[in-house]
Amino acid sequence: MNNVKFYSEERISLFIDGSNLYAAARSLGFDIDYKNLLSVFSSAGRLIRAYYYTALMDDQDYLPIRPLVDWLDYNGYTIVTKPTKEFTDSTGRRKIKGNMDMELAIDVLEMADKIDHAVLFSGDGDFRRLVEAVQRRGCRVTVVSSSRTNPPMAADELRRQADNFIELEELKEEIARKPKQGEDCLIGDQPETDSDPNN
Repeated sequence: MNNVKFYSEERISLFIDGSNLYAAARSLGFDIDYKNLLSVFSSAGRLIRAYYYTALMDDQDYLPIRPLVDWLDYNGYTIVTKPTKEFTDSTGRRKIKGNMDMELAIDVLEMADKIDHAVLFSGDGDFRRLVEAVQRRGCRVTVVSSSRTNPPMAADELRRQADNFIELEELKEEIARKPKQGEDCLIGDQPETDSDPNN
């Protein structure tokens, strides 16, 4: 985070679009260690909240993401979930939709007066207006995503609007999960949802 200035007295909140961050990290060839991620941003200022947003499939006995969600819930993250919706597309393929944009946007707007710096882990261009609205309230916004994936996960209009942009790949050394024997609950498979930054 060398190129982004955080102030020690600054009140910070993290807003993590789970499926978007998962897709970006996977495209860059690593998994996130959420304990390290929390530690990195806790040392940057006064961390008020770390929100993690994900959609969950209700109709399955075992969800690959469940261990991750449970671990996050017990280890300093505020988990925001909702059930996925299933539909069939025009080609007859079964698709699962689990967009958490509205929940994330509402939380960012509600927290804007209580924090100095919002860190948004998403490259979704739909958040540009949200970033602008939060900035008008005097809150700085840093976007964490990647322009090095193919296609880029970070929408250009979101990068331009944000006060700072952190390239996810540059955080790899600090937040990548290092495989350890017996460790199984710091990563999880995300439901396949829409994470195109240009939607």
